Amino acid sequence: MTFRKDANYTGGRRARTGGGGRGGTIAAGGGLGSLLLIGLFLLFGGNPSDLGQITGGGQGEATGSLEHCETLEDANEYTDCRVEAAAVSVDQMWQTMLPEQAGIEYTEPLLVVFQNTVQSGCGMASAQTGPFYCPADQGAYFDVSFFEQLEQLGGTNAPLAQMYIVAHEFAHHVQQLEGTLSMSNYNDPGADSDAVKVELQADCYAGIWIAHADKGDNALLEPITEEQVQGAIDTARAVGDDNIQRRTGGEVRPDLWTHGSSEQRQNALLTGYREGNMAACDTLGVREYNV
Repeated sequence: MTFRKDANYTGGRRARTGGGGRGGTIAAGGGLGSLLLIGLFLLFGGNPSDLGQITGGGQGEATGSLEHCETLEDANEYTDCRVEAAAVSVDQMWQTMLPEQAGIEYTEPLLVVFQNTVQSGCGMASAQTGPFYCPADQGAYFDVSFFEQLEQLGGTNAPLAQMYIVAHEFAHHVQQLEGTLSMSNYNDPGADSDAVKVELQADCYAGIWIAHADKGDNALLEPITEEQVQGAIDTARAVGDDNIQRRTGGEVRPDLWTHGSSEQRQNALLTGYREGNMAACDTLGVREYNV
């Protein structure tokens, strides 16, 4: 997957960047083990402030901009620039689709690319928390070092797989605008819980973006191949609750799921990709969409 060299691009979303100190962070130890522990609760959309009882607090900042990310060639070369350019592409789709299909005006979320730790409106976060969306400040937060751990979960660290993660977090912003994100209750988990339905809808919305990302005169991406789509599917499967439970050495407990099984996440992404409209992603059944 590559960005088009001839696409109209003026330097991106002007993401904020942050670097944290050595204070306490949202982490339960270090490395992949803590990521997996937190992942069941937080990965891809959880609220960092809800982890307060098992993690510490701390200090951090998010300031500045990605000044080296000026062109789409930069996005092809640097992961942080790729996150920013992916955000531009996702914004483009939702600016048109959300008003047309849901009757809601799209506003861009805050985009924060950070290193080590960052202070969000939902609390302190670190690379171990994984990417997340914070409804308090309507911000999507990414430490790109997280992408390197995807392969350890059984996913891929390919560009489109990384961008799927960006699209998933931005999908939570769409749900915030729709007024449905608050239905996610991590204290009431389970395979059929609203928490899982919210996460699967976000996967489905991300699939919609993949279907549209290389279409139209203003598309930023070169044509996406089936092999690249498969990489995104593999990553969706890797972050299924059942896969994470197995990799932490525990038994598979559907009653504890908050994000859905590998099969559920794969199917949700594929549904959005194949159907390409919001109505196909109505896992919550509380809104009406125009197709």
